[in-house]
Amino acid sequence: MKEFSLIATGDSLITMKQRVHSEPEFTRLVNLIREVDCAFANLEMNLHNYEENCYPAAECGGTYTRAHPSILKELLWMGFDVFSTANNHSMDYMYGGLINTIKHLNELEVPYAGTGMNLADARAPGYMETSNGRVGLISACSTFSNFGRAGDQRRDMHGRPGLNPLRYQKWYEAKTETIKKLKEIEAELNLSPVRQAPDSYHLMNTKYIEGNDVGLHTQPHLQDMEGNLEAIRDASRQADWVLFTLHAHEGHPGDSERPAEFIEAFARIAIDEGAHCFIGHGHHAMRGIEIRKGRPIFYSLGNFIFQNETVEKMPSDFYERYGLDQYSGVVSEAYDERQTAQSTPGWPKGAWFTMDEKYWMSVVPRMEFKGDKLDELLLYPIVLGMDESRSQRGRPKMASGEMAEKILGIIAKLSKPYGTQMEIVDDVGVVWLK
Repeated sequence: MKEFSLIATGDSLITMKQRVHSEPEFTRLVNLIREVDCAFANLEMNLHNYEENCYPAAECGGTYTRAHPSILKELLWMGFDVFSTANNHSMDYMYGGLINTIKHLNELEVPYAGTGMNLADARAPGYMETSNGRVGLISACSTFSNFGRAGDQRRDMHGRPGLNPLRYQKWYEAKTETIKKLKEIEAELNLSPVRQAPDSYHLMNTKYIEGNDVGLHTQPHLQDMEGNLEAIRDASRQADWVLFTLHAHEGHPGDSERPAEFIEAFARIAIDEGAHCFIGHGHHAMRGIEIRKGRPIFYSLGNFIFQNETVEKMPSDFYERYGLDQYSGVVSEAYDERQTAQSTPGWPKGAWFTMDEKYWMSVVPRMEFKGDKLDELLLYPIVLGMDESRSQRGRPKMASGEMAEKILGIIAKLSKPYGTQMEIVDDVGVVWLK
């Protein structure tokens, strides 16, 4: 019977060296990562030296992530083997940043998936060989500026560099009387008429359907779903172990810790089509765990390394966003101002989202497979030093005692709706497998 051990982590926004540290809580974590057949991380950084072709994009999901290319060696030193490059920061520095990141991964012969010079390239599995079988990784992203989506190549036109998308379709279900009111608003504002479908009503680029399940609903974009499932089926024939990873910020309306409907739907189909593990990350906090047909779905593993306040430079747009001098301001001032985020109309008012403790804790799952199903799933709680100085926080360490119990209690609560149960043994979560 084939066997395989796997570590999965969430987002790595890494800017500083890791190998200089030696605390027992850190060393234990590094040793845990190094001992498995394969360890995965989401590389949420652009790797470049601010070359002339690395222009900052006009749109960015927050921090313009960038690190010196040598930072990749720190993740390799920690024991990581395969990386996702599809995330909402993949195009922070446009095509130059993306191409440089890919170049540095290729130079070190590091397996990755999720970005490429065209859609087929971005969607193709990345492969890694281990003594216990070949690993195939497919990586996609649902949260991105539309210009970052990779494009197909034609016989008479080259494709577009970018990330592997998993778009989604959305609509609101509303009661009959609500849709009647929307039509009255349309008439009152004298809005330009649009073509209406027989089974729905469209107002200002939003789709409404009559029904009693009131609220926002989503489903995977059919073409993107099939393209990613095709990649899973391909990897299933070419590898012994298939991992699918999705970077997604989208949550359930009113409950960001619950994934959006389309994420749950796609994750289950991905397992059904051959993925041994679905690894979610993106909104920087934990979401629940589901076991489907003996295989794990991690809806979000939150942050693993969160050093997004020590990126060396920010473009002028970043300073302008927070009402600072675009030409003479310094980056530390910009980070300070972001903590209150009071300056720019249209941006959320109040403390920057990282002031919440939930973004500074997570779990690192260690999996043992026998055959094609889980034989053991252990959850190791970690903390990222929220209360430490800017130069020190964001680095992962094993949690223990009350903090370990708190973190594991949170993930247990988030996983309960999926029927997943666990117990705590010596500061480690042990998931019950049926």
